[in-house]
Amino acid sequence: MNPTTVRTQPRFPADVAAALKQAGWHPGRWEIRQAEAWADVLAQHGGPLDTPHTVFPAAVEAWAEFGGLSFDLSGPGRALAPTPFLLDPRCGLHQPRTLADLGRALGTRLAPLGEELYGQALLAIDETGRVFSLDATGEWYLGATVDQALAVLVLGLAPERLHATA
Repeated sequence: MNPTTVRTQPRFPADVAAALKQAGWHPGRWEIRQAEAWADVLAQHGGPLDTPHTVFPAAVEAWAEFGGLSFDLSGPGRALAPTPFLLDPRCGLHQPRTLADLGRALGTRLAPLGEELYGQALLAIDETGRVFSLDATGEWYLGATVDQALAVLVLGLAPERLHATA
């Protein structure tokens, strides 16, 4: 964005901004040391025969801005009941193969972003910043950006199911 450009729309809808504030986020939050430490943990996980985690700028940036935030959501949502979620890539520490397999199917690389409902779903981010959720029922597209994914999760919007192509 051009420095002289004035933002006419808020970055987040009011309900999402309130949930972010309650979770400890604020504009300008940038915990890069923590994000880099998580990148190191993921890169060093496993042995020589294990599928390695991938780490890339979009993931590190998401971890720096939103990593460590926990959302304790309940009640009705717009389409579904919102569920608690945590943004912490260590939630996917033991899922590199799952992420690699989905990444191959999508033609991209995936890194862990966090989890929903105390581990019942894994949140992942790709190289372009798209966010996905993987659970026992399938894979879900949450948005083209972390901001959009946060709105889907906080507001209880219906995610788009990913379908296998033949």
